[in-house]
Amino acid sequence: MPGQRRWTQTANCRPGPVKINNAGPFDFIVDTGSQVTVIDPALASELRLKLLGSAGLVSVSGIAQASVGVLDLIEADKHSVKKAYVLVQDLGAIREADAHIRGVLGLNFLSHFGLLIDYRHDLLCLDETAGLQDSVHGEHIALVPSRKPDDELPFTERLVVAVRLTGTGQREIRLQLDSGSDGPILYTDNSGLEQSLLTRAKLQGPEVGDARSAFAVLPLQDMNLGSRIVRNVPFVTPVNRSQKVADREADGILPTVLFKRVFVSYSDRFVIFDPM
Repeated sequence: MPGQRRWTQTANCRPGPVKINNAGPFDFIVDTGSQVTVIDPALASELRLKLLGSAGLVSVSGIAQASVGVLDLIEADKHSVKKAYVLVQDLGAIREADAHIRGVLGLNFLSHFGLLIDYRHDLLCLDETAGLQDSVHGEHIALVPSRKPDDELPFTERLVVAVRLTGTGQREIRLQLDSGSDGPILYTDNSGLEQSLLTRAKLQGPEVGDARSAFAVLPLQDMNLGSRIVRNVPFVTPVNRSQKVADREADGILPTVLFKRVFVSYSDRFVIFDPM
């Protein structure tokens, strides 16, 4: 997919391959929209991963079941995380675009570090200290606390920010920050949006966007993001309503690719868009 990138830079901005349980290196994409790291079934078999059960995986198109295991060690360059949950799932369209991709590096790895995504230079910088955070400046946009149930598997909380759109008045819209998406999305599950902006969507064809499902294009929106106004944001919405998800964490998706640079401090729960 156009919005997904195989970032090859970490920490001090030198190439850093991903190794799993001391095996590899493997090609992974980075996805802040994924709560947990994902590997394809063939890699799980190579690693002889012991499965613990299954979990529901929420995506744009609905809910799918995926097997769950625990990785002893995930390493990206000099950075590592031990005993991390992993989902085993067919990577589908990701591997169609690049057959070398073996997995998705999700938030249960990324959230241990300060994270800077720089689209101008195709850089991903991770930092275990406060050095990176101290070096970037800009408005701190608070991450919205999770509404997930207490009995959900202990995956990392999603990165969700609150915005306002011209088509929804003063209503607060919760958008999930997603480096794996190539365009802004509003979900049809939300009844509040159904009666306002979503009723003005126009069908755009059978294969627009993710999941090869029909998407409808919304009127261009000005988006209030903290004290900043982002003009003419091109949201779409899924047309297929066969799988509604009642307990989504957000009203839609805000792709990081809309910005030149994005810094995320998971520990201090804020995001800086286009930091200086």
